[in-house]
Amino acid sequence: MQQLRFNISQALRTIGANILRSSITILIITLGITALVGILTATDVMKAGVSSNFSSMGANSFQITNEVIKTKKNKGGRGMQISTTEIKNITYDEAKEFKQRYQFPNTTVGMSVVGTMVATVSNQAEKTNPNVRVMGVDQNYLSISQTALLVGRDISKNEEENGSYVCILGNAVAKKIFKDARKAVNQMVSVGANKFNVIGVADEKGGSMMMNADNMVMIPVNTARSVYGTDNSYAISVLVGNVKMKSIASEEAEGLFRVVRKQPLGTENNFTVSQNNSMVEMVLEIVGKIGYAAMGIAIVTLLGSIIGLMNIMLVSVVERTREIGINKALGARSAVIRQQFLLESIIISLMGGVLGILFSLLIGFALSAKFDVAFVIPWAWILLGVSICTVVGVISGIYPALKAAKLDPIIALRIE
Repeated sequence: MQQLRFNISQALRTIGANILRSSITILIITLGITALVGILTATDVMKAGVSSNFSSMGANSFQITNEVIKTKKNKGGRGMQISTTEIKNITYDEAKEFKQRYQFPNTTVGMSVVGTMVATVSNQAEKTNPNVRVMGVDQNYLSISQTALLVGRDISKNEEENGSYVCILGNAVAKKIFKDARKAVNQMVSVGANKFNVIGVADEKGGSMMMNADNMVMIPVNTARSVYGTDNSYAISVLVGNVKMKSIASEEAEGLFRVVRKQPLGTENNFTVSQNNSMVEMVLEIVGKIGYAAMGIAIVTLLGSIIGLMNIMLVSVVERTREIGINKALGARSAVIRQQFLLESIIISLMGGVLGILFSLLIGFALSAKFDVAFVIPWAWILLGVSICTVVGVISGIYPALKAAKLDPIIALRIE
């Protein structure tokens, strides 16, 4: 043990004596470990961020609709044919009964109905084109659809049940009518032939190929029934608190809705429970592929650091040939000389590794703040980084250490 402490102190003195050369090598290893551990940490943070932030795109929710989607493989097994058939409308009573009976833990159930897709919204001289979507919603719709309010408030339970003539305007509609969307609250607007009091304006969400979430008006679900009739089909949405439980929650929802619809055993569903997993899976797959590519770059960097460290250790053997000869002449064994050089290589590598791990943790903290997710210290990746540095040090130092240990003391003492 005393010999080991002496060899470590000797290695540290040698590193300090060649500070510039040692620093460059440490920097190379730092970059390699930062790239490797940082990328692995960043990938974990981004995956957590995707799972968390994609809830706004439906990653932790599912819908029950009356559209029955059938898929059929094309000839040769390539591609899919998708056909959609409306079988039977979901009535208000069915949606309400499901909402009351569905008791899966940590879930929120909401229902909505499309009143019309061609409404005109106006206020005095200003009016929209006749392409505004009017939806009847309950008090859970905004939270399930992850719709934030720019100003105002949500529809209350009393307004929902009593069919009050209040509405929440989509951002684009409010801007079109009032120019400044923030001034819309407490104003009266005409939606078709009916007047509504504006109680809120939704924050900007943008649109897709299917619909523009900003070009819509939300009214209480019972108001929609009285204005647009009761023939339209309702959609049921379920928000699951734990995304990992979504599959189980959707299966239980499917079973319960079959009971609500009074479907006989053995018959096919005349409704669809749809989950929005495809986008999340696609993004996670892309993040994973980026991580693998970056890991390849990091591994190449580490290979470069192995070569650089081995080169420096070989130079050190040449520079210290006379010193090795003196030590051997004074009785130092080959094993001691070998241990000194190997420890020097490992210490340099570990110094670079510690700095690399610190930088990678900073990257992880920065990304967790950016993605607004909790940062968990990646102990597994830190252990991997330390292990890699130790292996790098051993690989880089073993040949120079063996070469130094095999030097003949007489020949070594002749070197000037």
